[in-house]
Amino acid sequence: MIVDAHQHFWFYTPERDTWITDEMAVIRRDFLPGDLEPVLKANGVEACVAVQADQSEAETLLLLKLAEAYDIVKGVVGWVDLRSETIYDRLEAFSQFEELKGFRHVAQSEPDDFLTRPEFIRGVRQLAAFDFTYDILIYPNQLKAAWQLVQEVPEVKFVVDHCAKPVIRKKEITRWSNYIAEIAKNRNTYCKVSGLVTEADWKGWNKEEIFPYLDVVFEHFGPDRLMFGSDWPVCLVAAEYEEVKGLLEDYIQPWGEEVRQKVFGANAVDFYRLE
Repeated sequence: MIVDAHQHFWFYTPERDTWITDEMAVIRRDFLPGDLEPVLKANGVEACVAVQADQSEAETLLLLKLAEAYDIVKGVVGWVDLRSETIYDRLEAFSQFEELKGFRHVAQSEPDDFLTRPEFIRGVRQLAAFDFTYDILIYPNQLKAAWQLVQEVPEVKFVVDHCAKPVIRKKEITRWSNYIAEIAKNRNTYCKVSGLVTEADWKGWNKEEIFPYLDVVFEHFGPDRLMFGSDWPVCLVAAEYEEVKGLLEDYIQPWGEEVRQKVFGANAVDFYRLE
């Protein structure tokens, strides 16, 4: 099964979705499974994982409703306040939903030490009781905190979204790659090959400038802990879906079919326990 391990759905709301700037006007509209279905079919993708974009339980419930209505949505990564003193009860309530696989917080918008704060670590630790995963959304300067988090909670499975957003447009790679090497030593941690075109020059990126970053994650995570994600519809500010998928297909071609099957599906199925 070919799986897109990272994409989003939303009903666009200007007051809420302030992160969608004027430069990103192409995604200032609703994006729903009915829009994605023909795109996945055209690209030979059979299933997807819907990931939260808003910090609310209402968003989690919306994604679960969409997953119930559309067969392409095999899993949901939602949001819950992991710092809450009643987090165990909230997770227990959410555990009734089979499609809910894990949670994410938009930590990239938080202070650099957010992931290491005691109340947050306490909440993340509770995920293990329900076999929930955690998606790490950060910038490179937050990789040290992420590294500390995954070491503190080895019983939880983590995945680094968008390769921790290396600053490709400025060709910054050394410090980022050093931390990627360290965080990848934790066997409970995976990485999504996603969101890279939007970290490059939106109007003038090319695969040759992105491949060195793929070299780093393939070297350190290896083909058993990497998974393809389109980051649709956010990717549309820089590339069409087929360009995003084609970028990784071109890179992975020399690795052979077995590795392709892992990165484009099997690893996501295993990580998120997809049916």
